[in-house]
Amino acid sequence: MYKEVVITGFGLLSPVGNDKETFWAALMNENSGIGFLNIVTKNELLRPMGGEILEFNAKDYVKPRKNIKVMSRDIQLALVASAYAAESADLITDGENRTVESDRLGVMFGSDLIGVEVELLLNAFRVGIKDGQYDFSRWGIDAMSEVFPLWMLKYLPNMPSCHISILHGAHAPSNSLTLCRGSSLAAVMEAARTIQRGAADVMIAGGCGNRVNQDFQTRINAYFPAKRNDNPSTVLRPFDINRNGTVLGEGAAAFILESREFAEARGAKILATIRGFASTNEPKLHNERPTGIAIKKAIKIALERANMKPGEIGFVNADGIGVQHDDKIESVAIREELGDVMVSANKGNFGDLGSGTGAVELAAALLSLQKNMIPPTCNHERTDPDCPINVVHKKPEPLKQKTTLKLNQTRMGRSFAIIISSE
Repeated sequence: MYKEVVITGFGLLSPVGNDKETFWAALMNENSGIGFLNIVTKNELLRPMGGEILEFNAKDYVKPRKNIKVMSRDIQLALVASAYAAESADLITDGENRTVESDRLGVMFGSDLIGVEVELLLNAFRVGIKDGQYDFSRWGIDAMSEVFPLWMLKYLPNMPSCHISILHGAHAPSNSLTLCRGSSLAAVMEAARTIQRGAADVMIAGGCGNRVNQDFQTRINAYFPAKRNDNPSTVLRPFDINRNGTVLGEGAAAFILESREFAEARGAKILATIRGFASTNEPKLHNERPTGIAIKKAIKIALERANMKPGEIGFVNADGIGVQHDDKIESVAIREELGDVMVSANKGNFGDLGSGTGAVELAAALLSLQKNMIPPTCNHERTDPDCPINVVHKKPEPLKQKTTLKLNQTRMGRSFAIIISSE
C-alpha cells in the first residue's frame, strides 16, 4: 500500500555553519567556507584548498565515549547530524518515552571512500624502512604489530549507518549507499521507498563525506580541481564563464522521513513532502564523459512520478560542480526538460563534499522552501553561454512556487533527481 512520505526534521554540519540559521545566512550572503586547509602547514605555498568544518566536537553524542576510537571523522559527522535531525523533529529515540518503536525506525545513509588518517599507520610504515629503503617483507611480520587492531572499523563505508542505528536503537531496514556525489539522494530515495512499502514508519536518511582528508589530497587531480589562487573562497564558480574546476570539502546532513499518517498521529510539524524521485544511468566506457542523457531522464521520470508539469517547479537546486563539461551537460538537460526555470547551486559556498554533497544541498533546498527565497549562486558573475539556464546570482530571488527539484550526478554517468514541496 502506497504511503505518502514527509520530512519532519533535519540537521547539518558544513564549512559555512553547523546550525540552520548560520548556514542559511551564509548562503544568502554568498559567504564561502573554502580556504587553505589546516592539514598542511609547513609550506604555505603548497597548502591545498578546501572546505573545512572548523568547530566540531562529537564527544557529546558518542555513547559510550570510548567508541570514538573506532569512528573516523566521516562517521562522527554522520552521527551528530542524525542527532541534530532527531532533535529538530522532536523525535525521541531512547528510553521509555520513545516516539517510535525500534522495529519501526530504520536508517539509510550515503557514504563513500573514507580517507585513512596517516598518523594511525605511521609507526607501522616506519617499521618497514631499512637503510633508507622500504622492505615490504617486513610488513606482515613486524609492521602489523604496530597497527591498532580495530583500525578498519573506522574506515568501512557502512559504519556511519551502523553507528547511527546503534545511537537511535533503529532495528528496521538499514543500509549504506556508496554512489559518490549521488549517495545522499540515493539514501533519501531508498528511505522513502522503505516507508512506502510499509517496512518502517520513520527513517533517518542522509549522507556524510570528508574529502579534505590527506588521503584525498594525494590524488587531488582525479577530481578536476580548480586552479589555486591567493583567495580560495572565490575559485569554485558554478556555471560561470570563468569556471575552471572544483574544490573538495567535508560535511553531513540527515533528515527524518515519516509516513504522513505516522507524523500526523504524533503531532509532528511537517516541513515538506517528497513528491517524486528518480535514479538513472547513462551507459558509457570508463574513459568517456557523460552526455547528460541520464540527467534528462531523471528529471523527466521524477516529474512523472510526482504527477507534475515542468512549470510547477519553483527552482532547481543544481549539482553545479564548477567543472566545464559537467556544468554544461547539466544546464542543457535542465533547459530542455524544465525551460527557463530558476537555478541555484551551493558548491561555491562549501565545495564538493563527496557522499555528503546531496544531503547538505538538499538541506539548502528545504530551507529555501521554508524561507520562500532562493539564495544566489556563490561566485557566479557571468553565465557561460554554453550553460543556457537562468542562474540566480548576485542577489536572492523570491520563491513563487514552493516546490524544488534537487539534482546530483556522478562522473560515471549516474544521475539523481528528487522533488520536494513545502506544506
